[in-house]
Amino acid sequence: PKQKPKRQPLPPTLPRNEQILSPGEACKCGGDLRAIGEDATEELEYIPGRFIVNRIVRPRMTCKCCDKIVQAALPSRPIERGRPGAGLLAHVLVNKYADHCPLYRQSQIFAREGIDLDRSTLAGWVGQSTKLLEPLADAIGRYVRAGAAIFADDTPIKMQAKKKCATARIWTYVRDERPWASSDPPAAWYKFSTDREGKHPTRHLDQFKGWIHADGYTGFNDLFGKEDVHEMACMAHVRRKFVDIFQSQGSQIAEEAIRRIALLYAVEKAARGLPPEERAALRQIDSAPVFDDLEVWLDAQLNRISGKSELAKVIRYALGRMKKMRGYLENGVLELDNNCAERSIRCVALGRKNYLFVGSEGGGKAAAIAYTLIETAKLNNIDPQGWLTWVLAQIADHKITRIDELLPWRYAAIAA
Repeated sequence: PKQKPKRQPLPPTLPRNEQILSPGEACKCGGDLRAIGEDATEELEYIPGRFIVNRIVRPRMTCKCCDKIVQAALPSRPIERGRPGAGLLAHVLVNKYADHCPLYRQSQIFAREGIDLDRSTLAGWVGQSTKLLEPLADAIGRYVRAGAAIFADDTPIKMQAKKKCATARIWTYVRDERPWASSDPPAAWYKFSTDREGKHPTRHLDQFKGWIHADGYTGFNDLFGKEDVHEMACMAHVRRKFVDIFQSQGSQIAEEAIRRIALLYAVEKAARGLPPEERAALRQIDSAPVFDDLEVWLDAQLNRISGKSELAKVIRYALGRMKKMRGYLENGVLELDNNCAERSIRCVALGRKNYLFVGSEGGGKAAAIAYTLIETAKLNNIDPQGWLTWVLAQIADHKITRIDELLPWRYAAIAA
């Protein structure tokens, strides 16, 4: 029989409302009752979010001698002469770009609370907030490009145009060194472009030096032509093509290729969390022979099948990509695939199913800034709502030369 799942305890950090139920002062027989213990039962309740109005009163004072009028300066706010507070702006951003709730739905939700906030008003707040937060997103971009190896990918997104929606792109660049036990925090940097021309990643990573995990898109070729930039191909893309062949044709060759690739991933599972030197040593012992045998075996299969078949195309693709994967066998900071970047674009894929398109190029750039901040916070297990509220409350007066003090891992150290 299936065991019932254990009931998880409620988080101790949640506020508690205690209600004590007394049976009475006397028993039915007339005797006095004395306490021998107690039973406590907890239930989880939900109180909808509340709107509050912060009222700032500034008395005007006059001097009896010179009749000069003195008044305290109005504190800086995220949007000058605007009505939203930092918490409300953070809530709108997180709702749209982390929880994928379009602005028109948020407007409807606020209306149920008796607050009339039109979608156009919320859109204006998003644009002004992301413009204010852009220097922080740029700081995250500089941090990502300072890594020894990054993960790069892109995904389409619709952009509203005059006649019909155009296909724009959101690019993602991720620095995640946790697999090789680095103490540097992970971060994701997003950029928006109106097309998929190779000039965009070339411009984004113009100053980068190191390894780039990529999926074979030719737009990166200008970068890989540099002496100090190296390409690391993705085994997950190779495996995915063999899986498609096996599912559609039941090919034994494809099945065997999948099995051999699984051996490489088994080594990666054992190497996760080890320092780079140990990862490289483990790969040389356990992965290199499997990798070499797979390459030789795939080359031999081409002589057994039709050169025009779909399987032959997949094998040729695999052999071409494997030549650009060999670097991971000797370099412990590299990964076998580009899954880190692919995970980072899931938020965009979920978002475009809900809000369907961005309204303009400016809206696309605002989305890239918001994704940069929110996804970086999530990578560091930081509540994006709390962090963005903290940032928006002070960034208007914060010196641009000290913008790094507002990065999410700095907030985590303060909050702890």
